[in-house]
Amino acid sequence: MILQHKNAIIYGAGGSIGSTVAKALAATGARVFLTGRNPGPVQKVADEIVASGGIAEAAQVDALDENAINDYLKTVVDKAGTIDISFDAIGLDVVQNIPMITMSVEDFVRPVTIAMRTQFLTATAAAKVMMKQGSGVILSLTATPGGIGYPLTAGFAPACAAMESFSRNLASELGIYGIRVVNIRSGGSPDSAVFKEAIGANPDAMANILATMEADTMLKKLPLMADIANVAVFLASDMAGKITGVTVDVTCGTTAGLNYRMTAGMAYNLSGGKL
Repeated sequence: MILQHKNAIIYGAGGSIGSTVAKALAATGARVFLTGRNPGPVQKVADEIVASGGIAEAAQVDALDENAINDYLKTVVDKAGTIDISFDAIGLDVVQNIPMITMSVEDFVRPVTIAMRTQFLTATAAAKVMMKQGSGVILSLTATPGGIGYPLTAGFAPACAAMESFSRNLASELGIYGIRVVNIRSGGSPDSAVFKEAIGANPDAMANILATMEADTMLKKLPLMADIANVAVFLASDMAGKITGVTVDVTCGTTAGLNYRMTAGMAYNLSGGKL
């Protein structure tokens, strides 16, 4: 139980990735405080964690509201004593899959604005508590467009890049207080809610899209939500005690090369069958 006696706050805990990370943190010993604007899905996740033997509480908190965040953190500190882990996974209300030249400035700017506001508010609020403790971990999550040019991702790409920059800079300011700040960069997880909905609505088209995404990875597969959650558990633990100020890439290698050019058997064929 590598996170035993740790208290974690998860914003957007009712979503697919937020709930998966929350369950993983709880399964490894953390006491999780789950928040979201819609209390129903958050309470459902909390109930599932408690039913499986974990410790979880749910609350309705708007992660874009500074007063609501600060009031909730005070409640958590009064109840639990510390805030050891903060993870913000709220949705960014993204419009994409259309050319930028055809979209409105409002649709383009919205995810950047939401990302920067929520990350700044939740991370700095947690940091103020963690500075007094002399310890803590602040995690965030971006995706493939944060590392490479990725067409038709509209405002989501600069939002990811901005989040990664913010994470690095915050880490550089908070390290002297014993606080680590780390971002996780994911590839698209085919078992996430957004992908499942797309697959259900258009299975043939999504089969081609997923095949292309897999071809762009070095491992020829995509990371599942459990893979992201496992990395979050590791980074939140003392085993990652010297990791800060970086983005940990969990894209199966997508951001590191033109991987679609490599196919199974190619190395064997190019070597004349000598492998």
